[in-house]
Amino acid sequence: MNTEETKKLYDQYLMATYKPTVVISKAKGSRVYDASGKQYYDMTSGIGVHNVGHCTEGVVKAVQEQVAKLGHCSNLFINEPQALLAKKLVEISGLDGKVFFCNSGAEANEAAIKLARKWGAENGGRYEIVTMRNSFHGRTLATITATGQAWCQAGYDPLPVGFNYADFNDIDSVKAAVSDKTVAIMVEAVQGEGGVNPATEEFMAGVRALCDEKNLIMICDEVQCGMGRTGKWWGWQNYSVKPDLFTSAKSLADGVPMGALVSNAKFADVFTAGAHASTFGGNPLASAAALAVIKIIEDEKLLDAAVRKGELLREGLKGFVEKYSKILDVRGIGCMLGMVVDGDPKEIVDAFQDMGILALTAHGNVVRFLPTLSMSENHIEEAVEMMGDALDGLYGDAE
Repeated sequence: MNTEETKKLYDQYLMATYKPTVVISKAKGSRVYDASGKQYYDMTSGIGVHNVGHCTEGVVKAVQEQVAKLGHCSNLFINEPQALLAKKLVEISGLDGKVFFCNSGAEANEAAIKLARKWGAENGGRYEIVTMRNSFHGRTLATITATGQAWCQAGYDPLPVGFNYADFNDIDSVKAAVSDKTVAIMVEAVQGEGGVNPATEEFMAGVRALCDEKNLIMICDEVQCGMGRTGKWWGWQNYSVKPDLFTSAKSLADGVPMGALVSNAKFADVFTAGAHASTFGGNPLASAAALAVIKIIEDEKLLDAAVRKGELLREGLKGFVEKYSKILDVRGIGCMLGMVVDGDPKEIVDAFQDMGILALTAHGNVVRFLPTLSMSENHIEEAVEMMGDALDGLYGDAE
């Protein structure tokens, strides 16, 4: 089918929960191609999914071999890839706990919320969770309530009870939000959708100290920060503290739907048989893909690459700050960067797309960049040049 035929089917048969533009027909590495054959540098990685690149050989091979052998078996039985993956996640996290597998970031955060409430019910009847304003934790009823942004909650009242909000990077605000009903504090190491805002060391250390003092669970949402994007396996590893629970998804299995909740030893056995479940969670296919992702990150040293290539991209974006008064700042960690602009970022994202660059918006006035960690330095430099051409088209010559 051509582009118009595909778009017609999309408009006729899909609920309008998105406003997609390009019809993507194939992809490889850091590039995707539309139905007409036009090439784009994918600086979104499928919204932080393809950290190791599109259609990477090791993942493709692992998926092909696994689906030909055993694609799915229920969690009433044991599958070997799931057991190996759980062991690996515990080892590289250093939390010395256990894993619950599911299918997405929202499901992983739901699992964290349920585990916290279950533990709280047995420890003083506590159930409230403090989350941050401008956070993002998913699209289920519980996770939109956990999300500290009104726009994604509108129209879904009554929302579940049990969530209080505090200001990100303000430990005094967090302390003020804690009550005798509080059981957990949930935080992102870098707020992604909320504007690519990294947590400070002081804030993360303050949250950890507060949780220790009040016997609260520290939960880190690593759905977007995870699997090497910030130069560490998970964003919280850039700080001096460890959470009690953290969630991972998106890039975990490179596009095969998968989420995970990882605990430390203290909370490893809160869930017992029948307390929570997921039919597809950790099935052999997704687990094999995730094991392949981890192997590629290790073999190709993509944690180091995320730091090095992220700095190269940051320097390119900082050049736009110096050149254009409309470009205000660049922030983030590793290959998770945001360019703060004066005005609507969508016009910049649209101009980039016309030039052959796919990027994202975030929280009002931020252009968000999530390139593949495998993107070559030459391709990053070429993409920056293309972005510069697009900005010249918007803003004219250097100011």
